[in-house]
Formats: sequence, structure tokens, C-alpha cells
Amino acid sequence: MVVLAELAFSTSDLAQVRFTVSPMWEVAPSFRLLTSAAAHPVHRAWADQVRPRLVAAGLDRGWLAELIPPTGDYVPDFLNPAPAGPAPRPAAEWDAILASHADRVRQDLDHLARHQGYLGPRLRTLRADPQTRLAKVAEEIAAYWELALAPYWARIQAVLDTDILYRARMIAEHGAGRLFNDLHTSVSWDDNGLRLARRKQPLTRNTAGAGLLLIPSAFTGPGLRTRTTPPDPPQLAYPARGVGSLWKTRPAPRADALAAVLGRSRTLLLIELETPASTTQLAHRTGLSPAGVSQYLTALRNAGLVSAHRAGRSVLYARTTTAETLLQTASG
Repeated sequence: MVVLAELAFSTSDLAQVRFTVSPMWEVAPSFRLLTSAAAHPVHRAWADQVRPRLVAAGLDRGWLAELIPPTGDYVPDFLNPAPAGPAPRPAAEWDAILASHADRVRQDLDHLARHQGYLGPRLRTLRADPQTRLAKVAEEIAAYWELALAPYWARIQAVLDTDILYRARMIAEHGAGRLFNDLHTSVSWDDNGLRLARRKQPLTRNTAGAGLLLIPSAFTGPGLRTRTTPPDPPQLAYPARGVGSLWKTRPAPRADALAAVLGRSRTLLLIELETPASTTQLAHRTGLSPAGVSQYLTALRNAGLVSAHRAGRSVLYARTTTAETLLQTASG
């Protein structure tokens, strides 16, 4: 059954509306994309790079594979704890998952079982002993993050932050009503309430906490995703603006200008890190020796221009937000 949900807003609720960027709201939909059979029109380039690493690490058949099946809409609510600030660190969200109450975990797993018709063997042990098994779940989430999302996070977060800045300006110039009406085709603001069309369950203040968390997402897809677990504020994850250009190749920076500051080899490595890569891959692409690549990467990392992420037996290097800004400036 499809329902029209109406979430009432008091003055206090409006005062508690805020935006946040949440790593966990990218984990579940991105994992589902990787384990589904369908090719994604936007994220295909990313998936082609990450999927082999996911399989090699065995993450396609672990805890996340049972918690986030490749089909269906439901993801256990304890995997999306209410973000504590505007941009929580990934480790802070893992800690919040570890702090989930055992009854919350069991309730969510029972809901998942109703959706799927069963619980996998790992999830049955999780339901029996949440406090012990949640550590294994959090450990696997952290491994997935390092392998699949952390190397690309500077680029992803730039899209999410840009979406928030756009919508914050909309509020400043036109008010909250315009924000909600522009957020998604299934969302509208009318008579002190937020209306969400084409939902499967009602959404009222009796079933949700105060305020509202608005969470732009790169991977959530064309629809909306919600989480309502009082006393937490309801969460509304929506597709961020600009996701369609997330993986497009950007104009090459002026290498000569950067090389005058960073040196030719360091500049070459930064440009090559348009796609995260290992030392061996970078050596192959650039013709530099592996020892030289390692030395230059260390220097770039010490300068805050490169980050390192464990992916199975390899270490992937990626450009940081600082490096992205530097290269964007050089391209102008």
C-alpha cells in the first residue's frame, strides 16, 4: 500500500532542522550497488574499480552481505545512528553503532527477517548476542570504508558540501518552504507540515523525534530514504545535486605551474591520482621507480596532499581535499 505521509512541524521542530554529511548513509547504498547485478549509469566507473577489491577482501560474503542484501529497501536502523554534528568522522559513527542498544538491534533484525523471510547465520548470532557481535560488524564496516569509500571521499564530500551550501543559500533567500519544495519531487511543504508521497509507511510526530536531519547522499539513488527511531530526530536522506558529474574526468591542471612549486614527479603523481592507486600502479603509469614513487608519496602525505587507505594486501593512495582544491585552482 502506498501512503501520503505528513510530518507536522512546530516552531521548535523548524528550529531543529539541520543538514549533515553522514558516512554511514553512503555505506549501505554503495555496498548494495556493488553487490547487485545491475550496472549503474552514474557510478559504473567507481564500481568497476572497487568491486574486484571487495571480492578479493571477502566483503561480498561477510556481515554486510547479510545486513544489506542486494535487493530490497530496508536497512537496519542501527546502521544509521543520528549524526552528532554537521560532518561526523567515520569512526564516530562506528562508535555509535557499537553503542546500539541490544533491543534496538534485535528489533531491526526481526524487521529485516520479515522483509527477507529469513536471517542469515551471522545475523542469527548477532541477534543472540548483539554486544559481542556488533564489534565484528563495526570492524567490517571500517574495512569496507577504507577499501571502497575513503579513497574517494574528498571528491564525494565536495559534492555533498556543495549541495548543502546551495540549499543553505536557498533558505537564506527564500525560506524553509522553498527548501522543502525543491528537495525532491515526492516532498512538498504545506500548512506547517512536510508531505512525503509514495511511502510505504506513515510518518508522524508520534513515530518520530523532534526536528529533522537532512542528509545529502551520493549513492542513495533517485528516491528518498528515511529513518525514524525516537527520541532521535527523523532522518531524510535525499540524492545530492551534482552526483551525475561525480566521476567525470576533470580538466587537467597546468602541470608546469604546479611543478614549479611541487616538483615534476610529485605533480605527476598528484595528477595520476585522479583515480586512487597503489605504489605499484603509480610506478607503472608514470615510469617512475617504485622506490621513487614511495618517497614522493610520503612527502605528499606529510604535506596533507595525499591520504593512504588499506585495501586488502595493498595500500591505495588518494588525493585529499586540499590537493583537490590545489588542482582545481591550477586548472582555472
